[in-house]
Amino acid sequence: MPWLQIKLNTVREQAAKLEDALLDTGAVSVTLQDNADQPILEPGLGETPLWDQVRITGLFDADIDTRNTTEQITARFNQALPEHQWEQLEDKDWEREWMSNYHPICCGERLWICPSWLAPPEPDKVNILLDPGLAFGTGTHPTTFLCMQWLDGQTLDDLHLVDYGCGSGILGIAALKLGARKVVGVDIDPQALLATSDNAQRNQLAENAMPVFLPPQAPNEPVDIVLANILAGPLAELAPQLSALTRRDGKICLSGILATQADAVMAAYADNFVFDPVAQKDEWVRITGTKIR
Repeated sequence: MPWLQIKLNTVREQAAKLEDALLDTGAVSVTLQDNADQPILEPGLGETPLWDQVRITGLFDADIDTRNTTEQITARFNQALPEHQWEQLEDKDWEREWMSNYHPICCGERLWICPSWLAPPEPDKVNILLDPGLAFGTGTHPTTFLCMQWLDGQTLDDLHLVDYGCGSGILGIAALKLGARKVVGVDIDPQALLATSDNAQRNQLAENAMPVFLPPQAPNEPVDIVLANILAGPLAELAPQLSALTRRDGKICLSGILATQADAVMAAYADNFVFDPVAQKDEWVRITGTKIR
């Protein structure tokens, strides 16, 4: 089925009003994109920030009258539309188009992340079956890749871990497949807990191998390794809690941190840990260390 789309260049203050106008006039979807290469790297909790310059795309059925629809959008917007243009959207098999963007990812000597619709390139290695979903963590982001790469280099046999901010569960699942005895998944988002449980089942892990909890209900006994791929601000705030979760001589792996934020995060943990050299991929870093007290 062919489609028509209208693209409009606007500013942050007008974006919500323009989005409502498109939806009210029959748009089947509305997409907002950065229109000035302005990254938003660490929004605050509960925030949904927008860029200063925004490109809005509204998708419509191909049988609409674009002139009439433009007039309707203008009336709903209640002022002259910003710079805009209509385009015909090529008809494609969008499911296959989306799937074509994901490929197996090698995260070290042993570890692969594989979409479920593709055969693992190296079936004898440790393969994590993981499809993109609502929860963060598919291996494509540098922070996840850095943590997976670190896990690949560890001896995890019979260890007990906590994956704090588990998202999709990818780190905990990888740890279990690399030999860990048990991983506790913790996240503030109930959707992430569901995703973790579903992905653990998809990877044929034992039913009780990775129990999941919201933070208030999570166990607090110290474990061998604590993984936390979150963001720099929460990592610094959680330093007392995550430090207490790590047993003496245990290890911690922290990511979701920009290179410019590494010193501040390390300072929050410095009283309890001796650090390894910081690993970096693009502008993101991974901090690992061993607990000394």
